[in-house]
Formats: sequence, structure tokens, C-alpha cells
Amino acid sequence: MPNNNIIIQGSARSKGNTHKISTILQQKLRAEIIDLKTLTIHGYSYEHEYIADDFLPTMRKIVTYEKIIVVTPVYWYAMSGIMKNFFDRITDCLKIEKELGRKLRKKQMAAVACGSDKIETEGFFVPFQYSAEYLGMKYLGDVHTWIDKEELEAEVLRRIERFVQQIGGQ
Repeated sequence: MPNNNIIIQGSARSKGNTHKISTILQQKLRAEIIDLKTLTIHGYSYEHEYIADDFLPTMRKIVTYEKIIVVTPVYWYAMSGIMKNFFDRITDCLKIEKELGRKLRKKQMAAVACGSDKIETEGFFVPFQYSAEYLGMKYLGDVHTWIDKEELEAEVLRRIERFVQQIGGQ
């Protein structure tokens, strides 16, 4: 496998500010990007009525990577709805596709937020940390980034560089 890093981008805009951050990470980590916006992934259903959507094939691809980096915009002080939906659907991997869910164990996860200002929402990364722990994954860390007026500040680029080093990138 040429690289062991996958970026899961969960934004309402495929080519927005979050994508700018994802692209920088992609280059530094030599990672592939999965854009959740381009997939059909329904909300979690206790009746598992959406099994035929793109979620399970996407998860089968994701588990082939060692390091999973989730990148989300900050929407109302939390991860985006599309990212939350994706995390909710991981329940399918614990209930009906247990073997697939077991493949997440020992994988590594990191999280990136992209806001419109430098103020990080307190507790923003807790759901990612707890999800990784619950799934038996190693949580490598997180970073809050922002883009103001379409520009990346030097401080953001420094944060990304430190983050890449922290999670074992180049």
C-alpha cells in the first residue's frame, strides 16, 4: 500500500474552507481524501433500513488504512451534521457488520476542525476522543484551524505542521 493515511472530510461544501485544510493535510501526509458530501450515507436506523447506501463500502475501504484523519468544519460549536451522521452509522459496524467494526481496533484516529476564527470550542474534540476509545482505536490528537476571509494565516500553517509531526506524518 503506497500510504497508510486516509482523510475523511465531512463538510457541506466539497471545495470550501475545510477542503483547503484537507488538501494541505493530503499533501503533507500523502493521504487519500474521502469527501462524505459526494456519498449517499443515510442517518442511522435501528431497523438498518439503509444498508444499501454508500456507508458500508466506504467503511470497507477506510479499514484498509492504518491512520484515519477526520476533518470537519465547526457548525454551531460541534462537528458538521454530515460527519455526525457518519459517526452515528458506525453503529452498523457494531450491530450488523461486527467483523468490519472489529477491523477498527488498533487503528489510529486524529481529528481536525476548521472554523472561521481562532477560538476553539471547548470540548469540541471530546466526541472524537471517546469514539476512538470506544472503538479500540488509538487517538493521536487534534488541531483547531481556521480560515478568515479565504486566507490561511501563518499560525494555522504552523499548527498544521505541528499536528502532522504529532500524528507521525512527514
